[in-house]
Amino acid sequence: MIEVLLVRTSLSRLASRPAAATLLAIAVAAVGLGPAASPAAAATIPAGAGSYSDSRPAGTSGPTTNTGAPVTPKLTTAARDKPVPTNDWWSSLAYQRYGDNPYSTPMYGHPLTYQAKASGLEVGYPTTPAIVGDGRQYEYAHKADLTVGLSGLNSPDTKADAWSDWTVTPYWADGSRTFRATIGHGMPFVYAKSSGGDARITTASTPTVFSDQGNVLGITVAGHHYALFAPTGSDWNVSGTAITAGLGGKDYFSLAVLPSTDALATYRKYAFSFVTGSQVAWQSTGGTVKATYSLTTEAKEGTERGTLQALYRHQWLHTTDALTPYTYVSPRGTMKVRESASFTTSQKNNGVVPALPASSGVDKARLAGYLNEVANASDPFSGAADTYWTGKALGRLAQLVPVADQIGETATRDKLLGLMKGRLQEWFTAGGASEFSYDKDWKTLTGYPASYGSDTELNDHHFHYSYYVYAAAIIAQYDQAWAADSAWGTMIKHLIRDTANPSRTDSAYPFLRGFDVYAGHSWASGHQGFAAGNNQESSSESINLSAGLVLWGAATGDTNLRDLGSFLLTTESEAITQYWFDASQQVFPASFGHDTVGMVWGSGGAYSTWWTANPEEIHGINVLPVTGGSLHLAREKAAIKRNIAEMERENGGPAQEWRDLLWQFESLSDPAAAKAKWDGVNGNYTPEQGESKAHTYHWINTLNTVGAPDMTVSGDLPTSAVFSKDGTRTYTAHNHGSTARTVTFSDGKTLSVPARSTATSTGPGGSNPDPEEPGPSTGNTFRLKSGGILTTATTDPAGADTIASADGVNRDGTPYRPTVYEVKKVNGKVASGAATAFRLRVDAGTKVGLAPQVRVSYDLTGDGTFDRAETFRYFATDPVNGWEEYTQASGPQATTGSLGELKNGTVRLEVWNALGNGTSQVQTGTDAAVLKIPYV
Repeated sequence: MIEVLLVRTSLSRLASRPAAATLLAIAVAAVGLGPAASPAAAATIPAGAGSYSDSRPAGTSGPTTNTGAPVTPKLTTAARDKPVPTNDWWSSLAYQRYGDNPYSTPMYGHPLTYQAKASGLEVGYPTTPAIVGDGRQYEYAHKADLTVGLSGLNSPDTKADAWSDWTVTPYWADGSRTFRATIGHGMPFVYAKSSGGDARITTASTPTVFSDQGNVLGITVAGHHYALFAPTGSDWNVSGTAITAGLGGKDYFSLAVLPSTDALATYRKYAFSFVTGSQVAWQSTGGTVKATYSLTTEAKEGTERGTLQALYRHQWLHTTDALTPYTYVSPRGTMKVRESASFTTSQKNNGVVPALPASSGVDKARLAGYLNEVANASDPFSGAADTYWTGKALGRLAQLVPVADQIGETATRDKLLGLMKGRLQEWFTAGGASEFSYDKDWKTLTGYPASYGSDTELNDHHFHYSYYVYAAAIIAQYDQAWAADSAWGTMIKHLIRDTANPSRTDSAYPFLRGFDVYAGHSWASGHQGFAAGNNQESSSESINLSAGLVLWGAATGDTNLRDLGSFLLTTESEAITQYWFDASQQVFPASFGHDTVGMVWGSGGAYSTWWTANPEEIHGINVLPVTGGSLHLAREKAAIKRNIAEMERENGGPAQEWRDLLWQFESLSDPAAAKAKWDGVNGNYTPEQGESKAHTYHWINTLNTVGAPDMTVSGDLPTSAVFSKDGTRTYTAHNHGSTARTVTFSDGKTLSVPARSTATSTGPGGSNPDPEEPGPSTGNTFRLKSGGILTTATTDPAGADTIASADGVNRDGTPYRPTVYEVKKVNGKVASGAATAFRLRVDAGTKVGLAPQVRVSYDLTGDGTFDRAETFRYFATDPVNGWEEYTQASGPQATTGSLGELKNGTVRLEVWNALGNGTSQVQTGTDAAVLKIPYV
């Protein structure tokens, strides 16, 4: 429970601000990120125009145990020279935070949970949530169903022996026996290798054996089904809670958690296809981010090299790869199983822009006055001394540079740039009051003065350094020479390598230190030393780093870093949408009475922060800082409205302390409502410490003029965005390159952007021929509304309609008692290359064998005769409570007639159950219940 966690891992933003400080520097190198340099004996190591130290400043500390004793990574000899990825789901294997626990704290791999102890690895599968902390936290806490190890194993500690992108292999040795167990995210198997003893499984209670096939044993413990696999020729022996097997001279065995007892045959197929590594590969092209998640395997017996993987919700929502009917429970909602060693996801690229576009809604004179208040302040850095508060101040200034440039206030722009350069250069030069220091044991770069455990616990580096990278990216937009490797670029690249290193072969920093590629988001704690696993509070500050990478890569011509930023941002955006904001309302347990969480834990989530129970900050901590990288939040506008409504309920009224942040958040969904709140105060308020009146005024009034971000359209340049209001779209893009280029948007719009400039254009909204994913209702996109209506309105409440039973008869291809939705008097011309698309959320509850099916028909003239009908293949629902997504990707089954111009025509969508003997439901009134027609 959070109440008993004594060690702070994330930021405490209500602490008194530190006294003024100067800043310092970094260096070390990686493939693609600058010249390699190992820490030398000298105290100061050059890095371009900057430098960093290889020893900590006097009186400071590096990583420690909870008692303050220095600590080094807990690794085997084989792993000793590898940079260890702190801030991961399994980091307590390597970071011994508590002196009396040389093994690990609970680790949440999902669907399985783990904890190392002297006799081996505890394994659990929590399926029932608990609501704790006065209802403010839900958790699927680790509880051991069994312990896997060897007979007699009594190891004095557990070390990390090997790891890859989302797997790890802990190691036990007691002088007579050795034991390794490879585990990972989404892995239903535990793969064991051993020497010196028989395989031993100790169950938490007497198991029920449901299958005994000699070397394959099926057992049920605490209501969960497991399969145990020993080498061929071996035999499992059950004696009370002890299950053992001699390995017959072999050194391997495995176990798996089964979704049901009848899955044993399928899982047996892969029992000896041992996973040896995991790796993600990403690419960002043409406005789309694709990622392929692959496991490497070794056949211990036979030739099978495949495996089974359980996909998180943020993954299976965006894959068209085939999935099995098998599912698991997790704190992140339902996990779905794929029978393959790889799968691929595809998402629209969430663009990042240096600033919102220029608009007529901004009073330039008023904005200039607000800008001068910041630029001419006696202390523009507000006394910031440590890495976090300095970063916040840098971020505040960085947001104002392109705004000042936009309205022609070039002197103010240049003054702000000078302030940022001066402070960064102080931090990027070793030997002053502030500097960066490299720790060769932990292979990390830490800024001093440090804060919130960034030094002693390796917490929050991605939060703190995100502001430095973002600020440097804005500087690079206006001064490329400053960002050159020979100048200050090398130092920025070291911060990137410390937090988001794209290289797996860099000997100085680990691969993506804080970002968990399979979980889809970052972790904040460096040691992961909690019963609830690791945690992350401010997901938005993690996004700030990704946005900074996009802008830095674009400004410096490093497309690899730019595309890394796009992958991280787009992936984490969906994780935030689902796991922090529960936008689909399919993740949080029904018994958890909140619509959002301030913190995500390995075991669940909590409506809280590390430092306060103030609702404004619980909601705002996953909003700040508001930047051109925050636009992704607008993808789920209904979730924003629920979020704001809950904050006001919990707060007893509108926000006061962090009102500016929450106004800006609300403006991503309802700009007019946000502007009304701004106007009601008329500038008479105190900004949040990372904000300014200039930025908030520009943000709210711009969006009120151009409309909220339209996330149904993406550009083929990562630094582009689209906004929509009253049927008119505003397209904007910034071209950091030295030559003009044309940006093409997914609705067919093109925008010519001069070199090193921003361009903006407007056009009619509603055209989006991209068939992959219908978006919010606009001109050619209709929501399903209860009562049989298709509508472009976005204000109707969410609901659900019942789909009638097929009554046990095969209705495939023929509508039977369909639920019908229509819109009449539709006009439009066929869009070249477009096709009918839909996105529905359907649920069969626990009923087996239902198959919702869709037909879309077009009456071109409204005369009552349908000239075109398109029937799509049915969607096989699972027998698990929870919405599932049914789209046109199921493929066409039958098509009759031809499309033509719609003149006062009628469009009809019918949905019925093609199979089974029970009713199902279809969601209405949301952006996840839409039909998009191929018309403009």
